[in-house]
Amino acid sequence: MEYDFDLVIIDEAHYISNSKAQRTKLANDIVKKVGKVWLLTGTPMTSRPMNYYNLLRIVESRVTKNWVGYVRRYCEGYQIHKGGRKIWLTNGASNLDELRERTKQKVLRRLKEEILDLPDKIITPIFLELKSAEYEREVGEYLDWAHENQNQSLSIQLNKLMKIRQLIAQEKLITTFDLIDQCLEQDKKVIVFTNFTEPLMQIWSKYKKIAVPLYGQMKKEQRQESVDKFQNDHKTKIFVSNIIAGGVGITLTEAEVVIFNDLSFVPATMSQAEDRAFRIGQKNNVSCLYPIFDNTVERIIYNMVEKKKRIIDTVMGDNISEEDMFSEILQEMQSL
Repeated sequence: MEYDFDLVIIDEAHYISNSKAQRTKLANDIVKKVGKVWLLTGTPMTSRPMNYYNLLRIVESRVTKNWVGYVRRYCEGYQIHKGGRKIWLTNGASNLDELRERTKQKVLRRLKEEILDLPDKIITPIFLELKSAEYEREVGEYLDWAHENQNQSLSIQLNKLMKIRQLIAQEKLITTFDLIDQCLEQDKKVIVFTNFTEPLMQIWSKYKKIAVPLYGQMKKEQRQESVDKFQNDHKTKIFVSNIIAGGVGITLTEAEVVIFNDLSFVPATMSQAEDRAFRIGQKNNVSCLYPIFDNTVERIIYNMVEKKKRIIDTVMGDNISEEDMFSEILQEMQSL
């Protein structure tokens, strides 16, 4: 059946920023047939200007008329020879103020703080020192392996680094327990996020009488039960969740504190998780606590996340793929 639409609205439009993805190709085919397109997203630029290009192209921004010109001007793009052919490297960021100025007529940006009467969100890093012979050994073994296997894919290197991240998350639990206890002493409800199942289960086990979990293996009904209990039962003080499973799509405005036991590579993931508490219905200030082991790979991740946030803020006047982030973290680690 044929339809004659005059407007297409694409929600969560950042999912079509990758021009090679099948969903992007499908979206591109649809919008070609319609005269007007609106793209809705809270994260239009996921870490670097190249991720912004396809969205700008769909809304017919003038900066996309010349792809080569765009990547050279705004992505620090250049060509290299690889495998007998030329390829473009477009991971950089340059002339960001100019990019914002030249695209502002196509962007209608509204911050949550501008349109909602919300209290403050306060983000606080807490820098710690990790003293662990096991961590030093694991990092040494990883760097030796990485030096000998520089041509391995990012996914393989990421899996190798996973053990170090899990070790950091485990070592962090003592600090996380202390922060939770401080919240309980002040009679505040708290959300705790982690990337890993083992620390999640340990936190839930320690506070089981006053805590509810949310993790990927739970059914939809079980997840909603945890949310409802945290929101409606005054005795349930702690919501402990996997950051991917519980970081989007739910409302937890009974919480006044959000604690990140360990970091995601993706700043947008953490921002979304913070905002489970910071949304319509929140009456109190929200404190987001980031305990960071200063002398570990975690500090490298944290610094990189902050750098990417600044790039986005410059362009949007305000995220990052895991692959981009991980590649830069590896370079930083291997330069030490």
